[in-house]
Amino acid sequence: MSKKVADCLSKIKNGLKAKHDYVDVHSNNLVENVIKILKEEGYIADYKKLDNVGNRNMVRVFLKYADENKRKPVIMMMKMVSKPSRRVYISADEIKPVMNGLGIGIISTSKGVMTTQQAKKLGIGGEYICEVF
Repeated sequence: MSKKVADCLSKIKNGLKAKHDYVDVHSNNLVENVIKILKEEGYIADYKKLDNVGNRNMVRVFLKYADENKRKPVIMMMKMVSKPSRRVYISADEIKPVMNGLGIGIISTSKGVMTTQQAKKLGIGGEYICEVF
């Protein structure tokens, strides 16, 4: 399940390095929720589900840059925490701020996918998916 999230994050990272306007990623519900959080937190410009791509679910992610010349991407670092080979689960007490509060962590809980700040406020833990700064 998190293999598609890792693929999505690496495509976004590579698209930012190549200074593309958008990237197309394979999606499932988890990937769409992660992309939705990235949009809400201001790390990507927008996203849109694509139709007529065969039998695959695809999402077009519009990348965001800090300047007009595409020299500085908004996302400086994206790191998978939980991987298919090693799942990482944390409780609400173990949640720490990412980059001293400058970044976000994304966690999959029983109440859905949310940022680590939201999970800490609700007092729930779950699978720690990734960190974005």
